[in-house]
Amino acid sequence: MSILPFYAKNMLKHFKNLENEAWDGEWFKRAWMDDGAELGSSKSPECRIDAIAQSWSVLSGAASAERQTQAMDSLDKHLVRRDLQLLQLLDPPFDDNGPNPGYIRGYVPGVRENGGQYSHAAIWALIAFAKLGQREKVYELFSMIQPVSHGSDPERLKVYKVEPYVMAADVYANESHKGRGGWTWYTGSAGWMYQFIIHAFLGINQEMDMLVFKPCFPLDWPKITAEYKYRSSTYHLTIFQFEGDEPSWWKMDNDRGQGNSIKMTDDGLEHKVELHFNINK
Repeated sequence: MSILPFYAKNMLKHFKNLENEAWDGEWFKRAWMDDGAELGSSKSPECRIDAIAQSWSVLSGAASAERQTQAMDSLDKHLVRRDLQLLQLLDPPFDDNGPNPGYIRGYVPGVRENGGQYSHAAIWALIAFAKLGQREKVYELFSMIQPVSHGSDPERLKVYKVEPYVMAADVYANESHKGRGGWTWYTGSAGWMYQFIIHAFLGINQEMDMLVFKPCFPLDWPKITAEYKYRSSTYHLTIFQFEGDEPSWWKMDNDRGQGNSIKMTDDGLEHKVELHFNINK
């Protein structure tokens, strides 16, 4: 007897509970304390809204499409600090005016996880916006949080104060250190940024021996090119995006077909691939 129906039934139950109990009207709550006090609620004096709950409502697929969009709109409205070029993990920071969340409150307000940008979570937000197909928002926020933008001119570099060519674990929103980077050369954030660029922004994903494309770069970009290694074979990719009624289609060497995926072969050869992706399909 398969246990999959049992798990599916229970997952649906959990999803329903999340929709009923975790939705706060405009975004999802983050957590509950042992005494029932809420974190990430519009009624919370601290951590009124949290980025992780909003992003993962999309990445997990647990929320309805309507609430995914509303949650990410709220994240954009309340946590994206365009003036400081960062994306806060939560706001307002913890400052001894509400439930004790643990070690995070050991950081002063606006530093690291306590209301600054925690780069893991900032990148999860980018991936979530990409999953929703909001390509212009994705590029705006990517351009904002990638490190080079913080060193684009001498004045910005005076604010950022750390190396603008590597990922920082965090960027401060603290009143005394607005926009300052912290803990650079952080491999966790660099790894997540790599995952975002390859799999969400360029939209290149391997599933067994299939290469599946779902790009989310700006529509006014003519194309992107990439080289993909599959065992002994090399695939030279050119990816286009378009709008219209025609389905997505591909051309590989002398073959052509419909859809947004191609089958790869371990044949030691080089293959030329064009992928034309319809963003509306």
